[in-house]
Amino acid sequence: MAVPPRPDLLQRLAAQTAERGQAHLLRRLRTIEQAQGPWLQIGGRRLLSFCSNDYLGLAQHPQLVGALTRAAASGGVGSTSAHLICGHRAEHARLEEALAAWTGRERALLFSTGYMANLGALQALLATADLCLQDKLNHACLIDGARLSGAELKRYPHADAGAAARQLDARPGAAALLATDGVFSMDGDVAPLRELAALCADRHATLMVDDAHGLGVLGAHGAGSVTAAGLGQHEVPVLMATLGKALGCAGAFVAGPAALIEGLLQFARPYIYTTAMPPALAAAALAAVQLAQAEDWRRDRLAALVARLRRGAEQLGLPLMASTSAIQPLLLGDADAAMQAMRALEAHGLLVGAIRRPTVPAGQARLRITLSAAHEESHVDRLLDALQTLPLPQRGR
Repeated sequence: MAVPPRPDLLQRLAAQTAERGQAHLLRRLRTIEQAQGPWLQIGGRRLLSFCSNDYLGLAQHPQLVGALTRAAASGGVGSTSAHLICGHRAEHARLEEALAAWTGRERALLFSTGYMANLGALQALLATADLCLQDKLNHACLIDGARLSGAELKRYPHADAGAAARQLDARPGAAALLATDGVFSMDGDVAPLRELAALCADRHATLMVDDAHGLGVLGAHGAGSVTAAGLGQHEVPVLMATLGKALGCAGAFVAGPAALIEGLLQFARPYIYTTAMPPALAAAALAAVQLAQAEDWRRDRLAALVARLRRGAEQLGLPLMASTSAIQPLLLGDADAAMQAMRALEAHGLLVGAIRRPTVPAGQARLRITLSAAHEESHVDRLLDALQTLPLPQRGR
């Protein structure tokens, strides 16, 4: 009997890529040749960036650079092994202790990336008979983590604690975890954490918060959105945050009760079966944690710049979305309009990211403007002046 031909996977992928190109939705890779604070050089041209997640302006801080180079000179670059073999160095241990203390948790565990942290935590906590509730605007790695676990995944309308309660009540006997971003990466708004915590306490569910965009920016001494909401480890036993945004480094951690961390050590496959982050990077991240806690002026400056941008946008009739965080999306709706606006801003010497589907739903394309403590007031004014020249469809509404 003749064996029917199988579909060619590479041809199928090429066809899918071509379809995305026809829809003008292809993603393009650009190389940054040089970075100096908020200024980036691309193709020999110097651009003022408003698309970085370096919220506190720490990525090039001399103390971080010094800590990294000293640790590399002393112990080399790579950790050479997984944490559980021989890759866990003193630099990792000191960073984990500092992160646990900062966030008010018993312990913390380092992961190489935020994606791996969420995959590992959700895969370790959930089983196939369990229920995982997630906000519809959660980051992709939370969604993928639930899928990896095999648990039933239900997604409630954005920030709707009432809808989440109804989904929980539909399966009253199931073990349940509710996972949410603390600050949503594309909209910039903050989750209703107190309402979600009360819901989880009432329904005996576990609450997990991904605070990638809140740590360093919100809360007392930058401890994050959970602290800003007046919640602690009891209400939010599973906390994830990254080191590559406000802290200007790379990597991530999960923090919580000792029982959580011990369990992740045993069952979180993305932790167990990968090489530990370079110890020199952990040393730099520790310096960043210390600076982020001590230098409240960075958060004050960032908040002032956000307020300046929002005041100017209101005066110009620009449709900024409702956000008080460093993420200030300018909703344009149409994907082509967002791309045209991005190109026009680049012609003015400004780099702003255009976000389209599938990252956001169709009809919700936007410019994702992000601010940093490294920006100056004159930089914000320059952005507003450039935005004023754009033929934005929703101006004045």
